[in-house]
Formats: sequence, structure tokens, C-alpha cells
Amino acid sequence: MAHDDAAVKMADLFDPEPEQWGLRGDPYVWRDLRDHLSGTDIPTSVDEVASLLRAAFSELVGLDLVTAPEPHVYREHYAHGGMSSGHVDLHTWRDRLMPMLVERARTRLVA
Repeated sequence: MAHDDAAVKMADLFDPEPEQWGLRGDPYVWRDLRDHLSGTDIPTSVDEVASLLRAAFSELVGLDLVTAPEPHVYREHYAHGGMSSGHVDLHTWRDRLMPMLVERARTRLVA
């Protein structure tokens, strides 16, 4: 990394939370990813960050975000009430949330 202070952790990328989600399970996945990666230093390249995020998502949600054909999936452990409770919007994760996290990492890596 370009600076000598304490290593930036992956969990730092998750703050602030997005103002808009796809489905009701998405904020729980976001927080689960943050907690899962809380002790992990940000890798030195954006590609490594993206790979780490995809691997963690796959581990927690149980599918590969890149190859899964479904538009959304239901995961009981993310069900906390409401009509779309437990549903994870894969399009939102592919198109907005993962790119947001990767971009946040990019800005920290060049700082």
C-alpha cells in the first residue's frame, strides 16, 4: 500500500452502507461480508480485492456471483421479516454493490 500507517481492513470498505438495496436480504449479506472480512487487510491490488470479495460472497451466500444464472436467491439465514425477506438480489450485487466496494478499495489503494 502507498502509506505506512495501520493497514486498512476490508471491513473499512463497507462504511457507509448504501442508501438503496435490491431486496431485503441484501443489507444482511453486506453486514455478514463486513464481519467475515473484518480482520483481513486490504490486498495490494484491486483485482485481489475483487477476488477476495467474490470468494467471501460465494462462501456466505453459497453461489458464485459471476456464474450464477439466477436473478435472486433465497437464503433463510438472511430472512428477518418482510415480503422479500431472505432474498438476495444478485443483479444488485453484480451491478452496484460489488463495484462500489471495489471502487472504495481503489481509492484507498491510491491514497
